[in-house]
Amino acid sequence: MIIGEKINLRPYNREDVRQFAALTNDLSYSSEFNFFGLRSPEMVEHSFEEDGFLHFQRGRLVVTIPEGTVVGMVSYHLLTYGPNDGSRVYNIGITLMQEQRGRGYGTEAQSLLAHYLLATYPIMRVEATTDVENLPEQRSLEKAGFTREGVLRKAQWRNGEHRDIVVYSKLRGE
Repeated sequence: MIIGEKINLRPYNREDVRQFAALTNDLSYSSEFNFFGLRSPEMVEHSFEEDGFLHFQRGRLVVTIPEGTVVGMVSYHLLTYGPNDGSRVYNIGITLMQEQRGRGYGTEAQSLLAHYLLATYPIMRVEATTDVENLPEQRSLEKAGFTREGVLRKAQWRNGEHRDIVVYSKLRGE
């Protein structure tokens, strides 16, 4: 478990898988910024069976408050900007339960996840992207120590159109 001040990050268990599988197509959970079309809830369970969501290429952790209540999840996936191992980076994401947003949980969760990835893997960079209209997430990333780098124009297909996304990064040592 990764322990913070307001929240903790921990691996999924079977109860978490059932809870999050039930939320797979719930727009109030995913929000307009994380909904990319209908998906099979069974795929969540199938993915968990493969590796418990703890693979070096991609993973997920549950976000809880100290007394154990689940408030959301964070995820990461490996990207490469060149053919060698030194060009690997992680892109992270977060989804919080609607009633848990705006409490600073996302800021701390993303900061803890970036710290964990930088401490665990020989990478220089952790990055995150979000829709240009997702101002709360942009503020959260900045509070978590991420630097805004720029806009990727029309990089994400969502809700029937290509959307601009903002790129943020945190480097080792920052």
